[in-house]
Amino acid sequence: MIVLGRVGFLLSWSAKSQRAFAKVLSLAENEAVRKSLEGSIMVGKLVVCPTPIGNLGDMTARSAESLRAADVVCAEDTRVTGKLLAACGIEKRLERLDEGLIGERVKAIVARVRAGEVIAYCSDAGMPGVSDPGLRLVRACRDAGVPVEVLPGPTAAATAYVASGCCNPRFYFGGFFPRKDAERRALLDALRALDAALVFYESPNRVAGALACIAEAFPLREAAVCRELTKLHEEVLRAPAPALRDELAEREAAGGVKGEIVLVIDGPSEAEGAAARSAAVDGAAARADELRAAGLRTKEAARRLMDEFGIARNEAYDLAMGRRS
Repeated sequence: MIVLGRVGFLLSWSAKSQRAFAKVLSLAENEAVRKSLEGSIMVGKLVVCPTPIGNLGDMTARSAESLRAADVVCAEDTRVTGKLLAACGIEKRLERLDEGLIGERVKAIVARVRAGEVIAYCSDAGMPGVSDPGLRLVRACRDAGVPVEVLPGPTAAATAYVASGCCNPRFYFGGFFPRKDAERRALLDALRALDAALVFYESPNRVAGALACIAEAFPLREAAVCRELTKLHEEVLRAPAPALRDELAEREAAGGVKGEIVLVIDGPSEAEGAAARSAAVDGAAARADELRAAGLRTKEAARRLMDEFGIARNEAYDLAMGRRS
C-alpha cells in the first residue's frame, strides 16, 4: 500500500505498478522543474504602458501590473510618472526618457532589452507613441528584433472623436496642429477633400488662432473643441466652425483658455459640396468668357474648362458656347 499525498488519495497497488507510477511521477516532476526554470529566465522586452489622460480611475490593471513587474520604468517626465506610481502604490526605479534623450539613448535601451531587461515606457498621459517620441523607441526595438508589448489604454484622440458627436465613420489624426497660419491653411487645404473627421491636438494658448483658420477654410463645417477630457472640468463645445471661432476668441479676451484641448472638424458636408460646385461653375463661366474673347474654338475652350475647374463635359461645352443653365 502507498499513500500519495501529492494527489490526495489512497491506492492499493502491486509493487510493479507502484514502481511504474513512481517513474512517471519522477518524469513529470522533472518536466515541471524544467518549465519552472525556463520561466525564471528573464526574457527582455519593451512594454509600452498607457496611462490615464486625466482620471486616475482609467488606469488599467494590465498597465499597473506591467509597471510593477518591470525592472525599470522609463518616462517622458519622471515627476509626472512618479506621482502616478505613488498613487498606484508602485515603487520602481525611474529613468527620464523624453524627446531630447530618446535619440541618444535608444541604442542603449535596445541593448538592455536584448540583454534581458524588462523596460516599461510611459509618456506623461495617454498612449505612448501617439504624437509622442515613444514611437521612435518602438520602431528601434522592432528594427532590432527585440520583443515589444503594447498595452491598450486611454488616448485623447479617440476619446475626443467619439465625444465630438461627429457622424463620419472615419477620422484622420494629425497630431499637433501647426503653429503658423500659413502652415495651418496649407494643411487644411490639403485635407479638404478627405472624407473623414479631422482630429488635432492644440495648445490652449493657440486654440483661438487655430479656430480662426479652421473657420476660414471650412465655414460650412461643424467642429468641436474637447477640453480637459475625463477631468473634473471636462467640456465639449460643438458648433459651426465660425461660431466656435467667436466663442473661443471671447474667452481668450476675457482671460484666456485653460486645459488640454483636442479639436475635431467634421468631414465634408453636402452644403459644402454644393457650395464648392457652385463656385466652380461661377469661375468656369468667367473663364469661358475670357477664352471666347481670346478666339479659342469651342472644343479647346471646353477642354480647358474641364481641366481647370473639374466640371462635367456637357457643362463645359455649354459654358464654352456661352450657355449657362
